[in-house]
Amino acid sequence: MKAYLFPGQGSQFVGMGKDLYESSPKAKDLFEKANSLLGFRITDLMFAGTNEDLKQTKVTQPAIFLHSVIMAMNMGDQLQADMVAGHSLGEFSALVINKTLSFEDALMLVKKRADAMQKACEIVPSTMAAILNLDDKIVEEICAEVSAGGEIVVAANYNCPGQLVISGSIKGINEACEKMKAAGAKRALVLPVGGAFHSPFMEPARTELAEAINATKFSNPICPIYQNVNAKAVSDPAEIRQNLVAQLTAPVRWTQTVQNMITDGATSFIEVGPGKVLQGLVKKVNKEMEAISA
Repeated sequence: MKAYLFPGQGSQFVGMGKDLYESSPKAKDLFEKANSLLGFRITDLMFAGTNEDLKQTKVTQPAIFLHSVIMAMNMGDQLQADMVAGHSLGEFSALVINKTLSFEDALMLVKKRADAMQKACEIVPSTMAAILNLDDKIVEEICAEVSAGGEIVVAANYNCPGQLVISGSIKGINEACEKMKAAGAKRALVLPVGGAFHSPFMEPARTELAEAINATKFSNPICPIYQNVNAKAVSDPAEIRQNLVAQLTAPVRWTQTVQNMITDGATSFIEVGPGKVLQGLVKKVNKEMEAISA
């Protein structure tokens, strides 16, 4: 069974999607439609902008979504998905490919999500850190210990065994990183991100996005999506909607997602979009698995 995976923030690069735009009339039409829907030429920033341009949340998220979805749509009948999943933002790309959301509706939700997250980041400064080679349980315990002291720190991305990203206040993250290193973490690295994604700091964004998600049409999918919030196969549009709202403040359970997809019969993983981050994570969950780029 084939599992298609869609990347999240961090996979962007200057020049992303340019080859698609230039080689496929269908892809060019979709990119131009996106320029018009977004109200600015995102293609100019994707193809010839700077790294700084692409790092802005309001540009990064639609750019990665567009690269992933247009690449997938351009594959036509070649793309035969038995199951799909996306890492954080990638969940929106996955929901277009399994026909739950239309291209236009999903793009508008991604724009709304990016703008709402940017605003939430500006309310209170916050950040994230990657913790390497420390047991998940110890990471969770240290987060709870720091939070009990008055700061907010939570587990945000369960990326693969030995790699967990935490999210929280700047003071809390710095304190947690020191404790993680003392507990034996190989590295505790503060990440260059705009804020504490997948944490209570995103509550204002979640409220704003919930309104837009609840006003959007969700259709019956052609195959299940394994969602970040529960790492399980979901096919009911109402449940998909609910999980998508919860996703902004809940952790991304990627390790568990990949494990569950394998348990449910996935034999190969195909990553669609910029970068190769997700196939690397699949291999760290199960080195026997076939994990490739589309």
